Amino acid sequence: MTASTPPTTGREWHLLSRPVGWPKPEDFALVETEVPAPAEGQVLVRNKYLSVDPYMRGRMSAAKSYVAPYELGKAMQGGAVGEVVASDAEGIAVGDHVLHFFGWREYAVVDAKNAVKVDPEAAPLSAYLGVLGMTGLTAYAGLLRTAAFKEGDSVFVSGAAGAVGSQVGQLAKLKGASRVIGSAGSDEKVKLLVEEYGFDAAFNYKSGPVGEQLRDAAPDGIDVYFDNVGGDHLEAAIGRLNRDGRIAVCGMISVYNNTEPAPGPRNLARLIQTRGRIEGFLVGDHYDLQPQFVQEVGPWVRSGELKYRETVVEGIENNLEAFLGVLRGDNTGKMIVKL
Repeated sequence: MTASTPPTTGREWHLLSRPVGWPKPEDFALVETEVPAPAEGQVLVRNKYLSVDPYMRGRMSAAKSYVAPYELGKAMQGGAVGEVVASDAEGIAVGDHVLHFFGWREYAVVDAKNAVKVDPEAAPLSAYLGVLGMTGLTAYAGLLRTAAFKEGDSVFVSGAAGAVGSQVGQLAKLKGASRVIGSAGSDEKVKLLVEEYGFDAAFNYKSGPVGEQLRDAAPDGIDVYFDNVGGDHLEAAIGRLNRDGRIAVCGMISVYNNTEPAPGPRNLARLIQTRGRIEGFLVGDHYDLQPQFVQEVGPWVRSGELKYRETVVEGIENNLEAFLGVLRGDNTGKMIVKL
């Protein structure tokens, strides 16, 4: 069944209590558990890279959402890529590498139908959690389908140095945007957006009012806003929206830890004047674009035309700190945990 003896125990992160406001370390525990052998149709995977993402904060709450909450006292979930160390499934052999959704743990027993084989020769394994994975598809679907981007559009991206935002801006440039503007939370990230990712303009949202900075960066207005932040960014974007402008709402990280409802944009009436449109989206509704996405974006990644950064944290014991770092904005590009 396998060339080496599979492990009998492994560590995994459990949610002990539902965080109120900012998650605290005592809400979680790193637990050693037994690792079962795979049953028929299953594989045992030794995870090599784990993904931590902003949406996970929502799953820690009991509130009804688009995805089921994490269960208390059980292992949390998230994107992961690893090596198969035992298999009782046709089509997946020991030594294959697979992408699956049982992260936050060292070893995972996965139904073969929920594991996607990936090629470590075609791209680094960690890329399948980011630029060529769910993150990349989020950027692709949100920009091209939800925001209906077209050549010549002026595009504003918030959270632009993050994994999704940085890819949105580059895709827009590669597809002929007239101007791409990004916001980020440090001067270092602003420099990265302009010098490495090719944004036409960028600003540090901590340096002054977002509305004023966006007005200076987009004197002719914007046609598309890709929203990762919400709050004052969304209000500013509505204020600069051109006729028939489109806003794709991907995330609102600025309000995820709020304990009271955040005030909404005060200028929604402007959508009447501009005939503007705001639409939220979830990447899970757009998996039909995956083959097209990989076919188009894969060569750009391999050629270096589409650049990406990863912030890598080592060790399962640091998985929680990596996640909290995402909420704080510590990461540049995709936050990855390497095991």
